[in-house]
Amino acid sequence: MTSPTAVPLSMLQACARLRFRHLQFLDILGVTRNLRMAAEQIHITQPAATKILMDIEDILGARLFDRLPRGMRPNELGLFTLRYAATALAGHRQFVDEFNALQQGGHGHLTIGAISGSAAHLLTASVAEIQRLRPLLVIKLLEQSSDQLVVWLAERKIDLMVGRFTDEAQRSQFQYERLAAESLQVVAGTHHPLRGMRTLDLAELTRWAWILYPPSTALRKVSDGIFSSTGMALSAGTVETPSFLFALELLQNTDMLSL
Repeated sequence: MTSPTAVPLSMLQACARLRFRHLQFLDILGVTRNLRMAAEQIHITQPAATKILMDIEDILGARLFDRLPRGMRPNELGLFTLRYAATALAGHRQFVDEFNALQQGGHGHLTIGAISGSAAHLLTASVAEIQRLRPLLVIKLLEQSSDQLVVWLAERKIDLMVGRFTDEAQRSQFQYERLAAESLQVVAGTHHPLRGMRTLDLAELTRWAWILYPPSTALRKVSDGIFSSTGMALSAGTVETPSFLFALELLQNTDMLSL
């Protein structure tokens, strides 16, 4: 009688049997290409090193190195396995480094998207607190309109955003927390002819040129809603821009209004 043929391990099962010491050995052997030198670097005998290599090849079911009179030469499967070992060890070292860093104050990256001029005091205070708690954390702040920030958040290009929903359907897509009520004001440059007037109605404001955010933004939807709800429309020119700084410059140098 003959013994039944052993069922070969799947690659997933084989990788599960590979131990950290196996990967370390492969990484060193890939550099030295010599069993004796590899054995010396991990403080074992050459026969023990030979046994480790045989165990690895048995687990994977393939020969990884060609035995030469003077050293070892990885074959195609061997080169592929060496790349895997190097990647796995690098990931392990990165985990250890980041774990230790987190214990000592934390590090990593946090990307925050915020609308122009939004809760500047809140963001400043929050960043200062994060820096106190995790002094090694790298914080990246991106300024953009809410419609673009929502897209970036969905694409995971940012970790969180400070902004407004531009569509009610978005509330079901993200975890949302209302930070504060936001008051909106009609603003103009200090030289504007309307400055100092005690009473102003909406009809008077529609006669002036306005700086508006693009139609897709939440603030533009607010301004459009204000005028449409009263049946009024702007009768002077408008400038559309997402740039907060450009709008400030226009306000200082023209008689335009903005929200």
